[in-house]
Amino acid sequence: QVQVVESGGGSVQAGESLRLSCVASGNIYNINDMGWYRQAPGKQRELVATVTRLGRTNYRESVKGRFTIARDNAGNTVYLEMNSLIPEDTAAYYCNAHIQTLNMDQIHELDLWGQGTQVTVAS
Repeated sequence: QVQVVESGGGSVQAGESLRLSCVASGNIYNINDMGWYRQAPGKQRELVATVTRLGRTNYRESVKGRFTIARDNAGNTVYLEMNSLIPEDTAAYYCNAHIQTLNMDQIHELDLWGQGTQVTVAS
């Protein structure tokens, strides 16, 4: 079974840093885009950052210059380094991965989400 699992959330003070990790495991043939999304209480899930297999990145405007997304293709891992955290960054953070599996010579596309990890920033 293919899955993605996040880790690294926690509670910090404004101005501090956190690093999130997400590992994909299982019968993986290839992973295309990977990314981080977040959802605060009462709000819709929003994109934080994405990275392609070749390393091209995309960030939401409010985190540019503070957050850095990176991936380790060999380890099927994506990271989110979050610096200068502010209370508005408080949310559950979800990893997303576009994964291909190979079965009976057929490629199957999966769009997987992790279970989420909570980030809380106190002022």
